[in-house]
Amino acid sequence: MPASQPRSRARDRNNVLNRAEFLSLNQPLKGNQESRSSGRKQSGQAGAAGAQNSNPKERRQSQQLPEEDCMQLNPSFKGIAFNSLLAIDICMSKRLGVCANRASSWGGARSMINLLGITGHGIPWIAGTLICLVKSSTLAGQEVLMNLLLALLLDIMIVAGLQKLAKRKGPYDITPGLLDYLTMDTYAFPAGHASRAAMLSKFFLNHLVLAIPLRILLVLWALCVGFSRVMIGRHHITDVLSGFVFGYLQFRLVELIWMSSNTCQMLISIW
Repeated sequence: MPASQPRSRARDRNNVLNRAEFLSLNQPLKGNQESRSSGRKQSGQAGAAGAQNSNPKERRQSQQLPEEDCMQLNPSFKGIAFNSLLAIDICMSKRLGVCANRASSWGGARSMINLLGITGHGIPWIAGTLICLVKSSTLAGQEVLMNLLLALLLDIMIVAGLQKLAKRKGPYDITPGLLDYLTMDTYAFPAGHASRAAMLSKFFLNHLVLAIPLRILLVLWALCVGFSRVMIGRHHITDVLSGFVFGYLQFRLVELIWMSSNTCQMLISIW
């Protein structure tokens, strides 16, 4: 036993880790461990409390944010195609707006293009139809004129409703005129002049006996009225094309609800 004790003491002396300057490596401080563990517990408790106190709406928004970012960064093919066609439509409409103002390339012809557009306004057509209805003395003429008046009123209401829903502005910042405000034709989509011209031309081609040159002139008039709105910068090309489509659909609607001669006579007597 006395010989073994000096040997163990010698081993302790030779062990470098038993020196005072290396004791911190063998025995970590308890205070640091306790502070770290308590800090972790407090942070965990605070995080749990914050998660419990957070609003469910905020959780949904935080969960939806990555998906929204993905949708913005990876748009669909339909979205890309639609935006491309929209950009082409705006660019072509601006180039074709040659009478948008006096400084345009065809600015001198602006008054003539505006006069052509007046022939497609609803107010002159309604006034002319009422005058012809008062002077008409035949039952067939009164029937056609009453249904034409119905078609004009339907055109104004349908186009005004669609424009209020779409609220699309024209390619140029042009203030609508007095007749535009009266017919509620203040927005671009769809073009009211184009729909009215298409509906009237189809109506006259079906219910009036016209010679072939007059029928050709009637179709050309409808096309000129529609695209004159692009030339003065009030509508896009797609607004005019959609106006032609809506005008044809309005004509088909009037054909479905066509008023008979007896109904027209009853309405005229009430009036």
